[in-house]
Amino acid sequence: MKLLKDILFGVRILDVLGSTLVAINNVNSNSKNIKKDDLFVAIQGSSADGHEFIEKSINDGAIAIICEKIPKIINKNVTYIHVSSSSQANAIIAGNWFNRPSEKLTIVGITGTNGKTTTASLLFQLFKNSGVKSGLISTIKISIHNSNYPTQHTTPDSWEIQKYLNKMSGQGCKVVFMEVSSHGLIQNRVSGIQFKGAIFTNISHDHIDYHKTLDNYVAAKKILFDKLNQSAFALYNLDDVFGETMILECKAKKKLSFGILGNADIKARILESHISGTLISINQKECWLKLIGDFNVSNACAVYGAAIQLGMAPDIALQGMSALEPVDGRFQKIEGPNNIIGIVDYAHTPDALEKTLNNLQKFRKSSQRIITIIGCGGDRDKEKRPKMASISASLCDYLILTSDNPRTEKPGTILKEMENGLEELEKKQCITIEDRREAIKLACQNANPGDIIVLAGKGHEKFQEINGEKTPFDDALILKNMLMDVQA
Repeated sequence: MKLLKDILFGVRILDVLGSTLVAINNVNSNSKNIKKDDLFVAIQGSSADGHEFIEKSINDGAIAIICEKIPKIINKNVTYIHVSSSSQANAIIAGNWFNRPSEKLTIVGITGTNGKTTTASLLFQLFKNSGVKSGLISTIKISIHNSNYPTQHTTPDSWEIQKYLNKMSGQGCKVVFMEVSSHGLIQNRVSGIQFKGAIFTNISHDHIDYHKTLDNYVAAKKILFDKLNQSAFALYNLDDVFGETMILECKAKKKLSFGILGNADIKARILESHISGTLISINQKECWLKLIGDFNVSNACAVYGAAIQLGMAPDIALQGMSALEPVDGRFQKIEGPNNIIGIVDYAHTPDALEKTLNNLQKFRKSSQRIITIIGCGGDRDKEKRPKMASISASLCDYLILTSDNPRTEKPGTILKEMENGLEELEKKQCITIEDRREAIKLACQNANPGDIIVLAGKGHEKFQEINGEKTPFDDALILKNMLMDVQA
């Protein structure tokens, strides 16, 4: 139990009705989980308003309430804390509950449309390999040095974040690399965390269904940089049109750009590109990467810049980067029989897909075909569906449209909307197979020796979500096994 006054430290309070010298058993924003002597945080959500459940929470035992609107009926035995933002208060309280672990850690946040997972994961690898106890909070997993934990969101809720930061601090971690999504920023999930550094990768069309406009989406990403203080560093992609926007009015003392095209502070040049890796120079120092593609060179620039800002010597950073392994589901290469190469990639936005296929165009020989299997998720941005199909058709030799995670939508409807992006001739040459496993099987059956099969959209995910039910589905494993079965 903790005193209410102690866990309110740092919360912007407008008014207090009642005493803050009460012992709190637990904190919850879900009224269904409230028990005796709990603090209920009433949050206005997209589908429900927690303020409607204040009375129920009190009846179930809540002794204190965080709210943006004081109820008309006041219970004299309950303390009401009036705040301007309940979600922000909830995040700060979560940090206080776990004794503000972020103050004991060096935390670097990575935001952007694409490249967040790769950049965060590579930084985690780099520091872990160099002997520094490190933590990772990413789309793929949460890691505390050698231990891994599953996660369902790019940026978990504030209580889960603080719980794991507390574990990381307790187990001696020094530095933590965290993906920070636009949803997480808008919903205040990282409020109360003092970031020592922030990295911006890029922005392209994504989550417009949630943010409504591109300007809103950009503004959401910028929140991470607006939170930085003078002791922090900010790294931004100069090659991205929104790169310099991120650092406008940013208080970080060190603001450094990285990129391939422009005159960046951390400048990379691609010397050689192969399907097995890339030889680059960063600020005129050569480095061999096991990573494939121009976009991964950009990610490598961010990794190098962050490593230097965190005190790693340049030569040590480059040496360590040469040993980094590709991230699961991010341009993940699978070698099949008959020299057939499989590429499993999380590319689920038009920009990411175009970059993936364009990079493969550079590597392939004239005799190699690119076979692409692509779908679009349900209950998500519908505008990108025809674009994804159009990009695929223009940059591959054999296109199969299939189901991704349809969620509550009908797969056939999603596929029809994708087909709308195709020209008549492209529609005739394209094959649509709703069953994702069958689509992968067809691609493997039709692959000639040396062909490249691109399986895009789901990447690292180990499930397929249909009508609220998640069933096991591992793109990389299924593609590998199917290649062995039909090509052996």
